[in-house]
Amino acid sequence: MTKRPVFQFFLFALAMLLLHGCGNNGKSDAYGNFESTEILISAEGNGNLMRFDIEEGKKLQAGAVVGYIDTVQLSLKRRELAMRRQSLSAQISSVLSEIAVLEEEKSISEKERERYERLVTDKAVPTKQLDDINDKIAVTEKRIRATETQNANILGQVRAMDAQIAQLDDQIRRCVIRNPIDGVVLTKYAEPHELTAVGKPLYKIADLNTMFLRVYVSGDMLPKVKIGQKVEVLIDKTDTENQALAGEVSWISDKVEFTPKIIQTKDERVSMVYAVKIKLQNDGSLKIGMPGEANFK
Repeated sequence: MTKRPVFQFFLFALAMLLLHGCGNNGKSDAYGNFESTEILISAEGNGNLMRFDIEEGKKLQAGAVVGYIDTVQLSLKRRELAMRRQSLSAQISSVLSEIAVLEEEKSISEKERERYERLVTDKAVPTKQLDDINDKIAVTEKRIRATETQNANILGQVRAMDAQIAQLDDQIRRCVIRNPIDGVVLTKYAEPHELTAVGKPLYKIADLNTMFLRVYVSGDMLPKVKIGQKVEVLIDKTDTENQALAGEVSWISDKVEFTPKIIQTKDERVSMVYAVKIKLQNDGSLKIGMPGEANFK
């Protein structure tokens, strides 16, 4: 008699488990694969790849120098421009000195003119001598303007040369290959001592600390999905067990599309769905391309 209540309780508990498991036919709300934000790093200079310390699977810090491109020709051209600029700077000093001498001559002539104006007024000297002084001042002023124009031309050349030197400095700086983000190298496209060019891919890197599960939800489920919504993400732990992770909806597509072929049955593949990205912090168990399931809370 005492065993019957225990047996009935066991049957009730089993029925509740079966009902709970059949609530959604044992299926998750959405399925998809994990991805990360991948960055393709390309060369910003032309020349021989003198050093390139990149290995696939290697973790890199942001700002780390991972290689450099030969800069000998750029450095030689910069040195040539710097020497030419130095020569122009010397010419500027000479022109400024010449302008100072002419200004002094003009000042002396103007004082002489004042004296001759008084003498002409007193009729002590003929008017021609005053005219000669005025002509001399006029000639000096023309020489000053011509010299100032010459100085402006030289200054223009110096500014143009400074711009060329700045461009070369920028090109030399870009020949140093600096890793832009903390991440893991996914693919390596070049080897040391190869010739490279601007825009040629060098390596691909991704921040694997933050991963995204891209899933697809049907139109009738879409109103229940919101940006910032907490999501239960399931991944395979063993052949029979799943591991639950905490995620958050970070992006919802505003365009409808057909379900990708990788999703479940043929009936599901022909339906129209919306793509959704779920953001997760990676504890090391998530890999790019790995399948996952999502249950929206």
